[in-house]
Amino acid sequence: MNPVKRALRGALSFRRVALIALGMAIATFGLFNIHRRVDITEGGVLGLVLLLDHHFGIPPWALTAALDAACYLLGWKVLGKNFLIRSGVATLCGAAFFRLWDFTGPVLPDLSAQPLAAALLGGLFVGVGVGLVVRQGGSSGGDDALALVISRKTGWRLSRAYLFTDLTVLALSLTYIAPLRIAWSLITVTVSSLLIDFVKSFGHSENRSKA
Repeated sequence: MNPVKRALRGALSFRRVALIALGMAIATFGLFNIHRRVDITEGGVLGLVLLLDHHFGIPPWALTAALDAACYLLGWKVLGKNFLIRSGVATLCGAAFFRLWDFTGPVLPDLSAQPLAAALLGGLFVGVGVGLVVRQGGSSGGDDALALVISRKTGWRLSRAYLFTDLTVLALSLTYIAPLRIAWSLITVTVSSLLIDFVKSFGHSENRSKA
């Protein structure tokens, strides 16, 4: 059998691809209908991109590509080739669903006047969606890859690894973003981090102890 086909067969199954696609559909739906419209600031790689663009004027497209590539390379080194293949499937699914949501347009009410509801609901969509992808051994972006590597290397729970990267970036973002806006972002990244960890580990008896 061709080595490429053998690698793909070992990394993917119909069920795994279907769950990755479902996870990306849920996550991108929340990002499109809530985060994008309410302008909730992100932590992790996206937040770092916005921060560096603001202070140094580095183009976001270049930063996003470079930072995501670095995180995926690190993930491949630590988590293996199957992780990289599954993450590639998630990336393709994410792009397809974003295109679909662009075509359908927003379907949820605009929550700009209710930032707390937006933060909680946005965190719910991202947490459940990304959690499904991570549970299948992939990642939806550089943030997930970095958090998974940190969790693997330190023994921390995945939620703690996510919060470490998100809170670091959000704290630095206080140099140019109002504290109240950061507060809503803090709520959404906390909710999403806890849910990603819960969805990933639900039903698994080998959960790591809290570090």
